[in-house]
Amino acid sequence: MNKIYTLSDNIITSLGFTTEANFSALKKGISGIAQTTDPKITQVPMYTSVIDSEMLKNEFTQYGDCSDYTRLEQMMILSIKKALSKTNIIPHSQDTIFVFSSTKGNIDLLENRRQDIDHKRIKLWALADEICRFFGIPNKPIFISNACISGITAIIAAAHLLQSGKYKHAIVCGGDIISEFTPSGFQSFKAISSNPCRPFDAARDGITLGEGVGTLVLTTQKNLVKESNPVIFRGGANSNDANHISGPSRTGDGLYFAIRNALMEANKSNKDIDYISAHGTATLYNDEMESKAIGLAGLENNPVNSLKGYWGHTLGAAGIIECIAGIHSIKENCLIKSLGYNELGVSIPLNIITKFETKEIKNFLKTASGFGGSNAAIYFSEESAD
Repeated sequence: MNKIYTLSDNIITSLGFTTEANFSALKKGISGIAQTTDPKITQVPMYTSVIDSEMLKNEFTQYGDCSDYTRLEQMMILSIKKALSKTNIIPHSQDTIFVFSSTKGNIDLLENRRQDIDHKRIKLWALADEICRFFGIPNKPIFISNACISGITAIIAAAHLLQSGKYKHAIVCGGDIISEFTPSGFQSFKAISSNPCRPFDAARDGITLGEGVGTLVLTTQKNLVKESNPVIFRGGANSNDANHISGPSRTGDGLYFAIRNALMEANKSNKDIDYISAHGTATLYNDEMESKAIGLAGLENNPVNSLKGYWGHTLGAAGIIECIAGIHSIKENCLIKSLGYNELGVSIPLNIITKFETKEIKNFLKTASGFGGSNAAIYFSEESAD
């Protein structure tokens, strides 16, 4: 079976417009979360992580006219451009497939603030087609929208397409923005924290929403890889616990099944995990469920973090940007502090990472869960870690 190499990546969040800027902030424990009173987002003060629109405009103008694209389209095009600039891949080749992920897409078009944009682009397929037109892509893109596991599912889908031999390269891009629509839904659940989120902490009281885009370029062509010991995709799996439309399973077995099956595909065991990048949304039920799933997998002693305290919950982008951060943890041999954590607040005694640490990291497991009972897990490691 073809090996799947991680060739290049890009992260755009409130912490910066490159992976390097974002990962540097993570290593220093710097958060991009701040309070906002922007009426386009919320009618009451709310902590969130928002990308500076003026900086986005300045960055994007070197590639196109901002008025031709929605805010999310600009972010996605910019992220893809930055990721591709570090490769020799020709995006409009028949050998290349684009896979997108988002939970809401161009949701701001609902608010009728852009009369100059065709409102059919609120449809996810139309958003994907618009970005593919920009790059001149001949292949029909794939768009995955499955709640908060969308990003990980997109990577898994792309990797499996490459393993099948149908394509040689995959460009996986996930993104979401914050508009008034998004927080209103979570506020109706009373799921948004009145403070910056605190994953797995005893005082946690809800999520912090964030916006962002992540792009991960995958390839089967090792000759394109410049690193001597690249990070590769080993395996991934989805599951559904069918518990509730919005509430996670109380037992954690659905996420455990995803972890188990991801490790089976990777031909690895729970002894082959250096650290876990958890979903860690900081809601009472998600973190408790996730701790139980980690316990069921026999991984409660493995180092665990959640990166939501740095850039919030970026929804359809979360799985991708947090996988990219994990890949760079391997490359730079370090563990990132789980920001916002002080005291264990889940029933399983997890080994939460409480400080930045330099340590040899050869692999990691990334987990995610979402509305509708959806769960996903994915495993990456150095090529040499066979």
